[in-house]
Amino acid sequence: MSKLKEVKFEKKESIFPFLFRMLKYSMRYRKNLYLFIFFVMLVAGIEALFPIVWMKFLDTVIVPGIESHNGGNPFDNSGLVKFFGIYMLLALCLSTFVHLFIKNCGKIQENVMFDIRQDIFRKFQELSFSYYDKSAVGWLMTRITSDTIKVTELISWNFIEVVWGTFMIIFCLTAMFIYNWKLAMIVAVTIPVLVLVSTKIRELILKYSRESRMYNSIITAAYNEHINGVEVNKSLVQEEVASREFEKLSQKMKVASYKSAYYNAMFLPLVIFIGSIAAALIIYYGGFMVLTPESGVTVGILAAFFGYATLIYEPITDLSRFYSQAQACMSAGERIFTLLDTKPEILDRKDSKEFERINGEIEFENVTFYYEKDKPVLESIDLKIKAGQSVALVGETGGGKSTFINLICRFYEPKGGKIKIDGIDYMDMTVESLRSQLGVVLQTPHLFSGTIRENIQYGRELASEAEIIEALRLAGGEEFADKLDEDVGEAGENLSLGEKQLISFARAILANPRIFIMDEATSSVDTLTEAKIQNGIHGIMEGRTSLIIAHRLSTIKNCDRILVVKKGKIVEDGTHRELMKKKGYYYQLYTKQLRDEKEKEFEMQEQQ
Repeated sequence: MSKLKEVKFEKKESIFPFLFRMLKYSMRYRKNLYLFIFFVMLVAGIEALFPIVWMKFLDTVIVPGIESHNGGNPFDNSGLVKFFGIYMLLALCLSTFVHLFIKNCGKIQENVMFDIRQDIFRKFQELSFSYYDKSAVGWLMTRITSDTIKVTELISWNFIEVVWGTFMIIFCLTAMFIYNWKLAMIVAVTIPVLVLVSTKIRELILKYSRESRMYNSIITAAYNEHINGVEVNKSLVQEEVASREFEKLSQKMKVASYKSAYYNAMFLPLVIFIGSIAAALIIYYGGFMVLTPESGVTVGILAAFFGYATLIYEPITDLSRFYSQAQACMSAGERIFTLLDTKPEILDRKDSKEFERINGEIEFENVTFYYEKDKPVLESIDLKIKAGQSVALVGETGGGKSTFINLICRFYEPKGGKIKIDGIDYMDMTVESLRSQLGVVLQTPHLFSGTIRENIQYGRELASEAEIIEALRLAGGEEFADKLDEDVGEAGENLSLGEKQLISFARAILANPRIFIMDEATSSVDTLTEAKIQNGIHGIMEGRTSLIIAHRLSTIKNCDRILVVKKGKIVEDGTHRELMKKKGYYYQLYTKQLRDEKEKEFEMQEQQ
């Protein structure tokens, strides 16, 4: 198993910038936000009324009723009916307002989740290749899936709890201080203790939940890597090694998750214990005051305070939980917002211009490029390719051939020197106007879920069916003309590798590019498919500048020029015939490959 690493980027900054960014997303839905706050305030207000209702009920109905009954008078139940009606009315209002605030909060959450996912996906389209070189696919997938869910949790129950909790504390404390400030102080002094204990425990929970999420990202990347590489593991008999390394990662995640769960289990008992101390003090001191008539504390007031003491601790713990949950969400939010704040390395200049049509002349002026400093891939390259020329790039693996293509496509930009298109520095062209005139076919074809027609139309969305069929004909894929609406499956799984490559060729042709690029486009297809492509390739290249990286050197003999690349430099340049006459590096490559093919053919004949 490769040593997959979590990308380190946490900024260790205040929670408030994160909360502010989440608020900005929420403010796109102001109407729902304002309605949510309004209904939460009503819910908190009604809940704070219940202890007062109990107080009035006890002091005006129950206590006088008992005294009257003890005096021999019949019991009057009109008060019971009255308070039954009041209680049911409040309960009905409470249920209605709870439904309304949850409904509005749900709308905000789903809309914000949609917006964040859209922003992340758009950012994926904008980011340069260098970003993907440094990031595991599983790590990126986690940003748009579980991390997005995590941050939007803040807007669901967490957001409800903090708004509801704030109003509840304000209403409860106000009512308590109005009726008896001495009893209110008993509750008030326990609040800081509860907040301190809650915050400390939640910080520990956060610490281990962050560790757990970090390992979760690494494990997700490992899943992706080993599902894609299952054949390699099996062919090299590495299943046990991969399983052992995966077990180590899972064990680390299990330990972190256990510690988080352990401190979570400690939290509620401590809160209950502290709350019980306050309730016991109210019972003792409040009971003493009830028994002292001049104190003015009635049985109803004592019952109300007991109710408030019970009510107020829940929002306090909710607020501390919100802080901790927000911290936990912030670790996911940091990953998301760091991604969203990443600037693409390839950007249009302020004065970049649109070029509707280019001729296709390409010039490298003293171009140097490296992926890592002190490890140059191309050094001081000077090269001019005329418009309409067909040019092949050959050489050993890792020599820099694909880097030429990546630079021409502006997937990367030169670290030194200039690349010109039609005599103009391509940095002065918009990226879109350049790439829209390039047709690129890669060694490993990629198709998107959908039909054959839809995949070919990626080349030009508004192309007619006749144009699609013509592109297929040029690519040698006429058999697909009657199957345009067949589904290719996920990543083209319903098609063979050769069939996918034919569709990739048709897609590139449909774009009608001025520069046509093939990066070992036929090296991984069968001989029959390669023959089909070779038959149509001359028609594709006609009138266009063509760049071909070829594995089989026999396929590029008819190119106008062959550039031999070795260790980041062009060591030979000429036609096939000219280079064979030189008997240099190209001659060695060609004759060796020809000899290897003859030996393979001879071995196959012997086996038959």
